[in-house]
Amino acid sequence: MEIKIIGLTSIPLIKKGDDLSQFILQAAELQGIELDDEDILVIAETAVAKSEGYLIHLESIKPSQRAREIAELTGKDSELVEAIIQESEEIIKVGPDFIISETKHGFVCANAGIDESNVENGLATPIPVNPDKSAQEIREKLETNNGKSIAIIISDTQGRAFREGAIGTAIGISGMEPIWDRCGELDLYNRELKTTSIAVADELSSAASLVMGQADEGIPVVIIRGVSYFQKLRSESATIQPLIRSKKFDVFR
Repeated sequence: MEIKIIGLTSIPLIKKGDDLSQFILQAAELQGIELDDEDILVIAETAVAKSEGYLIHLESIKPSQRAREIAELTGKDSELVEAIIQESEEIIKVGPDFIISETKHGFVCANAGIDESNVENGLATPIPVNPDKSAQEIREKLETNNGKSIAIIISDTQGRAFREGAIGTAIGISGMEPIWDRCGELDLYNRELKTTSIAVADELSSAASLVMGQADEGIPVVIIRGVSYFQKLRSESATIQPLIRSKKFDVFR
């Protein structure tokens, strides 16, 4: 099996109201690429948030007493801390330079997923309001335009429990299921798999991150081509929810 990871390098800086689907088609055309059936497009959440006009103006935020207290503990600006509080359902853990929270979407991550990179000074991008809906709208526009059957993943850069470093992580999806349940299949020694569920949306997001980069690469969209299990997971109604572990099973909280 061969998988190709293709970065779209001609997408301009995104502004509110920009149609990402059109930018994707134009960039692909400039690179001589046509979208194929079973292509999976991974799109950086910052690009989605900016196109939807979902930006935080930090200078307009008035920090609460709680924000000022957490800012003192973490060394973060109190305005940013207040934004994190406002985007969170729950503040889970505060450390010397981090805030772990559960976002309103149910994601447990650092700083409620708020990102200050790749935006102008004084601005920050939170996780889009409904990443699944954003992914669906982009997918439907692209499929209508070219008649191909594709999937869209909205990705974010997040850390992991008990591991250093950050990786690409799926926060929204449309067109395919985010988990591949392989229970019941046989391994090389003919033993039946009992608990094997593969977080393919996260794996694909991490793979895309190798090309997308985290600094000034300027590649907010990546095409992943050649994923053999696409049809097994094809779904018009898939959401990211299966990847979110229920709080009652979160033994670390």
